[in-house]
Amino acid sequence: MRYRLTFIAGLAVGYVLGTRAGRERYEQLRKSARRIAQNPAVRNTAESAALGGRQAASKAFAVVSDKVGDRLPGPVAERVRSLREQRANDEDDWGTSNT
Repeated sequence: MRYRLTFIAGLAVGYVLGTRAGRERYEQLRKSARRIAQNPAVRNTAESAALGGRQAASKAFAVVSDKVGDRLPGPVAERVRSLREQRANDEDDWGTSNT
């Protein structure tokens, strides 16, 4: 409950500060964020980080499923096996681009 109240208080403060800054400042911030997001260096770095995260998640999935796969209840173990088989058949199902 404490975290929910903290979140709501932060939301309220952000709203008040945002309304005081006005629409013009909002548009400035939006343009700056868009310019940064469209920067090729930022895009390449974000894509590299996402690819690294996907690879780490894939390795972690393999390790965890190997260690706890036999100790799970039947339906869960079947789901893990089916996911493992999917990963074996299709190495990159995350939709990454090669740019």
